[in-house]
Amino acid sequence: MTDRSVARVRSAAAPHELTRGAMPSVIYAPGDGRHGNFIEASYRRILADPAWSQRLEKSHTAGRQAGPTGPDEEVRRWRELDTATSSDALLMNIFCYPRVLAGKRFTSLLGLAEGLRPEFGYRPRTQLERQLTDRTEIDMRLGNLLVEAKLTESDCQTAPLRLIERYPRFAEVFEREALEVRGGRVQAYQLIRGVLAAEAEAAGFCLMCDARRPDLIESWYGVMRAVRGYELRARLRLVTWQEIAACVPVPLRTFLADKYGIESPV
Repeated sequence: MTDRSVARVRSAAAPHELTRGAMPSVIYAPGDGRHGNFIEASYRRILADPAWSQRLEKSHTAGRQAGPTGPDEEVRRWRELDTATSSDALLMNIFCYPRVLAGKRFTSLLGLAEGLRPEFGYRPRTQLERQLTDRTEIDMRLGNLLVEAKLTESDCQTAPLRLIERYPRFAEVFEREALEVRGGRVQAYQLIRGVLAAEAEAAGFCLMCDARRPDLIESWYGVMRAVRGYELRARLRLVTWQEIAACVPVPLRTFLADKYGIESPV
């Protein structure tokens, strides 16, 4: 799935801009209590919740300023959740939908109790060397489950191996030789940090991604295979957006299919 495919489906019906480049991104503009990136039922709940609505202010990585579309309109800054292919927006569309977390089928898929409240942009305090702590953001915490969401991202980041070795528990949690390292850079750095955060908090860790991304799925399985302890490995899971779509109310399922091309397998 590409930004261009999302643009074809949604942009004609909602105020938007396009970034420059051969494959432009669609940037939606919120207004009148609606937003082209969100299903209305979820967006109403987000706006009504101060903690959730604060997430809408997350800066766009481009850091650019959108120009006014008319002489009397204000200049506004792009926000990450305004982007058509924002994985954070997808996550909030699903988990902020009314009563979605009261559904037994959905919560069973995640292995969680019903009625939990999601916390978006969660910052664990994983210990680093020299008494420092890692406050890297996790996309969502739901009960005792940490969630990393992926949509169109190309990978799960890479980093010099030395950055992973700053974690005192790294050698105890992972079989270093089993991790994929290329040219001194460890692959799936983001997922490795997530596992270390889950281990530190006695929590689970879940990658949510598109079933049409076998590269990300295999990368995650590679990380899981490198985990030493069975007990921690049992708390790691993969859930696809397609599996989620099969468990949510019909209006949300239709929205996921129309906007993201995420079709339920059943």
